[in-house]
Amino acid sequence: MDVNRRDILKGLIGGTAIAGVVASAIPAASSETEVAAQADAVGLLYDATKCIGCRACMPACQNANGLTPDRGNSGGLYMQPEALNAHTKNLIKLYVADDGHERSFMKQQCMHCIDPACVSGCPMNALHKEPMGVVGWNGSLCIGCRYCQIACPFNVPKFEWDQVNPKIVKCELCRHIVGKTESQPACTKVCPTHAVIYGKRSELLAEAHRRISEHPGQYFEDRVYGEFEGGGTQCLVLSRVDFSHLGLPKLGKESGPAQVRYVSNFIYRGFLTPIVLYGGLAGVMSYRWKHHLIHSESPEHHEGDLPEATTQEEKQV
Repeated sequence: MDVNRRDILKGLIGGTAIAGVVASAIPAASSETEVAAQADAVGLLYDATKCIGCRACMPACQNANGLTPDRGNSGGLYMQPEALNAHTKNLIKLYVADDGHERSFMKQQCMHCIDPACVSGCPMNALHKEPMGVVGWNGSLCIGCRYCQIACPFNVPKFEWDQVNPKIVKCELCRHIVGKTESQPACTKVCPTHAVIYGKRSELLAEAHRRISEHPGQYFEDRVYGEFEGGGTQCLVLSRVDFSHLGLPKLGKESGPAQVRYVSNFIYRGFLTPIVLYGGLAGVMSYRWKHHLIHSESPEHHEGDLPEATTQEEKQV
């Protein structure tokens, strides 16, 4: 006899009741899943209202990181990438509204999330947090699974498909030269209008709010993108247009990894999952066994075991 939905629900009642008792004893796990910015976390503040689209930061980034310029779209004449790729860690893009009245530049690079999904998704810790919060990549640990590409909400990490020993390519805030031969990343060093500046995240956030306060109505919703989005980012953005027009996703205040940790903590704390599964299974088995006993002891069951007469002669016997 097949088990139907009602049978399963009845059987699960026992397991759910047990789970409810266990769950009631489990404290809220959200505070344990949240990750705060490091005290010395550094990053960038990009103010799109100051950017003139000169793209001086792009060749500077290429030179500082030893990247081959992407000249594919220009017939080999000059660098003109359409998006971040294995040869491009930093890109200036232009947004123009359909009516042509609204436009803005946007600097696209790794946002260096406080609680990065790429780090959480990397099974080998090839992507990791550096002491100042920079999301760095270690090629000796990378197995090329590209989980980081899937996990990143900003679609930043890129893979060198044309290399025998490929790398994951993304902005690392010039960690290989900052503090050694340079005091700041290449992109901020060459920006003529200081549309992008480098510093501690706490100081950059204060500067962003100062600009908003001094120029009310100039910035979209008077807020800083990255202050809270996705758990917060170390690269912050100010804009006069909707952030979504610049390709920045709409994210909640909680990071993706924090949500995963919360669910995992809730499910596995106190062996809640085994209790529910085994309790539910035991409930279903108990219900089906009782149903079997009742059915086997009924007169209808025994009469039903005899084959039905199929001919007139058989019925008269």
